[in-house]
Amino acid sequence: MTIGDKLSKLRKQNNYTQEQLADILGVSRQAISKWESNASYPETEKLIQLSNMYHCSLDYLLRDEMESDDFNKNGKSVNLEKHFYYEKTSEKKIKGIPLWHINIGSGRTAKGIFAVGLRAKGIVSVGIASMGVVSVGIASIGVLSIGIATLGIVAAGNIAVGVIAMGAICVGVLAMGAIAVGAFSGGALAIGNYVAAGDYARGAIAIGQSEAYGRIYQKVGELSSEEYGQVCDLITKEVPSYLSWAGNIMKAFLKF
Repeated sequence: MTIGDKLSKLRKQNNYTQEQLADILGVSRQAISKWESNASYPETEKLIQLSNMYHCSLDYLLRDEMESDDFNKNGKSVNLEKHFYYEKTSEKKIKGIPLWHINIGSGRTAKGIFAVGLRAKGIVSVGIASMGVVSVGIASIGVLSIGIATLGIVAAGNIAVGVIAMGAICVGVLAMGAIAVGAFSGGALAIGNYVAAGDYARGAIAIGQSEAYGRIYQKVGELSSEEYGQVCDLITKEVPSYLSWAGNIMKAFLKF
């Protein structure tokens, strides 16, 4: 198998058109066509780029006798056909970034406005490890982050850290979960700097179903209408103005 044959085969396996590959490498489509027909050969720099893109060695690309086996960076033989991967990218780009990019396979990262992969980075990203404005994954970081372990402005997950955090274990300015720690918290075990409400509650203002420990106010059991009004007045008085948004959410939470 010639260099051109291998380049053509690898391009098709990775779901690139000649135009898309040319755009990525910064060459013309005609150059790609000449490489694949053995009319010319890529420069060393381009060969290295292709080797990294296709996860194959330069030996595989340059040696005609190596037809079915690839060599990884450790020099071990690897059959390309046994490694599943799928990649597809949009032709449309915004400031050089693909509108969408799907890149699924070991060691691969999807990068696009919309990105889907085992590892993904984008405005909207979905993956095992993901990062973006809206991020969904087992481990995710984003403005809106959803997953098992999450970090974000709004974070939801088994373990969640954020300004607003929701999950089994959550830490945030406003935290709602089984174990909730924050300025304002609600949950089975709620610890709040200002307000805590839950089964077991500890905070300056504490409302608990089983136990409540409050520095300013504490109540075990349901709040009466009069008590609810007292608590709302205390929240307004004790909470700094820059956290009034969270105080208002907590007031609504206590009402129900």
